[in-house]
Amino acid sequence: MTNAEMPRVGAREKVTGAARYGADHTPPGVAYAMPVVATVGKGRITRLDTTAAEAVSGVLLVLSHLDDLGIVPAGYIMAGGYAFQSLQPLLDDRVAYRGQPIALVVADTLVAAAEAAGLVRAVYEEEPFAVELDAAGTETVLQEEALPLPFLADVVVGDADGAYERSPLRVDAVYEAGPQHQVPMELIGGVAEWRGDTLVVHEGSQSVGALRGGLARQLGLDPDRVEVIAPYVGGGFGQKNSLQPHLAPLAVAARRLGRPVKLVLPRADTFHAASFRPVSRHRVRLGADRSGRLLAAIHEVDQQASRHDLLPASYTEITSRLYDIRNFRGRQRHVRTDVQTPGYMRAPFEHPAAFALESAVDELAHAAGRDPVELRLANDAVKDPVTGKPFSSRHLAACLRRGAELFGWAGRSPDPCSMRAADGTPVGWGVAAGAYPAMTVPVLARVRAGADGGVLVEAGGHEMGQGMTSALVSAVAQDLGIGAGSVRAVVGDTRVAPHHLTAGAWGTHSTLLAVHAALRELRERLGVPPEGPVDVAAAVAATGEREVVTEAVTRGPGQPPEAVDRMRAGLVAPDGPDYPDHVAFSFVAHFVEVRVEPAAPRVRVSRVVSVADCGRVASPVTADAQVRGAVVWGIGAALSEHSEVDPRFGGFLNADLADYVIPVNADVGAIEVDFIGEPDLTLNPMGVKTLGEVALVGVAPAIANAVFHATGRRPRRLPIRIEDLL
Repeated sequence: MTNAEMPRVGAREKVTGAARYGADHTPPGVAYAMPVVATVGKGRITRLDTTAAEAVSGVLLVLSHLDDLGIVPAGYIMAGGYAFQSLQPLLDDRVAYRGQPIALVVADTLVAAAEAAGLVRAVYEEEPFAVELDAAGTETVLQEEALPLPFLADVVVGDADGAYERSPLRVDAVYEAGPQHQVPMELIGGVAEWRGDTLVVHEGSQSVGALRGGLARQLGLDPDRVEVIAPYVGGGFGQKNSLQPHLAPLAVAARRLGRPVKLVLPRADTFHAASFRPVSRHRVRLGADRSGRLLAAIHEVDQQASRHDLLPASYTEITSRLYDIRNFRGRQRHVRTDVQTPGYMRAPFEHPAAFALESAVDELAHAAGRDPVELRLANDAVKDPVTGKPFSSRHLAACLRRGAELFGWAGRSPDPCSMRAADGTPVGWGVAAGAYPAMTVPVLARVRAGADGGVLVEAGGHEMGQGMTSALVSAVAQDLGIGAGSVRAVVGDTRVAPHHLTAGAWGTHSTLLAVHAALRELRERLGVPPEGPVDVAAAVAATGEREVVTEAVTRGPGQPPEAVDRMRAGLVAPDGPDYPDHVAFSFVAHFVEVRVEPAAPRVRVSRVVSVADCGRVASPVTADAQVRGAVVWGIGAALSEHSEVDPRFGGFLNADLADYVIPVNADVGAIEVDFIGEPDLTLNPMGVKTLGEVALVGVAPAIANAVFHATGRRPRRLPIRIEDLL
């Protein structure tokens, strides 16, 4: 069976319901929890009445700031901590934002817990608040001053301002991307139970190591006394990348009651209980000669922040490198507002950054009278324009050329409003490129070869539906020349390995790197050649052992050993894209056809072609699904998804899947996916780069550019609304 033919690992378990997710764990005697949340935008709790709640039959416990919970904050994940924000609710009477938890009700049944939660009454002393970028009372800070770390400094190359002013062709426009929420299918939630002095947690998470380390810090435990188990995650996309505020109080409740406690947040609560994609506003200035050759770019960003944390921004990381721009200046600022701390949502900075830059590039192509694909090819880079280092690999031009061929781009009429379908509907064709850094993180992997011929892989990683287990099983089967049925992979379990956060598309290729190293050692231990098929059963038997176990710990090129210590502690330690000898990115090109119903005018995406440069494709079946899913997400991001804030009362208004509009089947046309497939052996010996994040980058601007081509109206904010086209 070839790599391309191997079925997706876990597919049968998922479609038959056999796969067990965090909240599926229902131990004997489990109790149920339900949160109570603040209903004001900001202030202080002056009175909390739990009398009626405690009188509900079956209620066991009500926890709030009036109790001594015995916990401390776990710290912000991007400031040496473990949690999605530094604020830990239930510790004092302060309310930082609407939707913040103020109490936790625990009962024998879910019905009783929900009823009692609705009976808790709070009285507040309200304070003025701001939830929009331009609202009174916000505070704006410059990132390189507020977060004075070298890798967070503004990107400055050459003299961008001078080159821009001297440019014959100039584009100066402001683009905005609104707030969005991840809304994965699996709700936030899990089970906490004590087995003696050991806390056992079952919860869907992208970072079981952070949950382990964070809970140990909060509860004053040795990390060895915390076990976190998450074999499957029903979607994360950044929402589940760290410790969330419900978990420590849940553990306290379980300890006080002497029984397991389960919490599954209602969908509406998930809009305030975890991070979200913040509002970002981008002013992009491009300077070019009359042919469209880029001479300068200036990218200035304002990003929403909370009052208590600053999410480190890296919008200019790709906009300074997508093309050969010798004069570039970036500026990134944070606007403090009264919300929970925003965070990472698939292609967190790259998606809105590409919307801004690639829309501006399309504007430049129109001004120069150049075909948008030709203009991008003319500005392709042969080396990294920021550092001068070579790219580990760069096949963006190949993505553009192959995508244009597959899409039939040569048949495009260049003038806006010039193409129509057979029924007279305006048609638009748009293109955009994208990039995402190829990061690497420390990973520990262990390979167990048994006398029965089976191989077990235990690794620090998480299966979130992206296909990590499929990639691991495929890699081992291909390496040893054995059937995929003889290989099993275990991830998402702190009992078998320390875990780094799986995010940023670094999970699969970083884990593969460690497994590759463990396999090299296994071959040595078995006394078999470094390459070629292995009779595992015979080789193990020849050692006289029932099982041969090897282990490897790997990290990014040039990454210091201290990064491994951080990984073992559950702290983040990514490396790249700027490595000692090269710079590494994945690339993608998206080609989009839209049809705009003239009466509404409503935009329909009828067809998409996406071509990615992600190195060697580790798992074709899951890689194809990754890109298709990203395109669907991009359609939603461009045309419907928007978290509506309430400037009167705070919080998010459309906190459910009825009003938070995502694409359905009728909104999605034909999607064709292809890969360049060139291994990147400079980045790692498997030749694999990243895919999960880059697949989304550029979808939204390709749609926006197609809308301009169809209508002659230039969308400059996401999502594109009907009123933008009237």
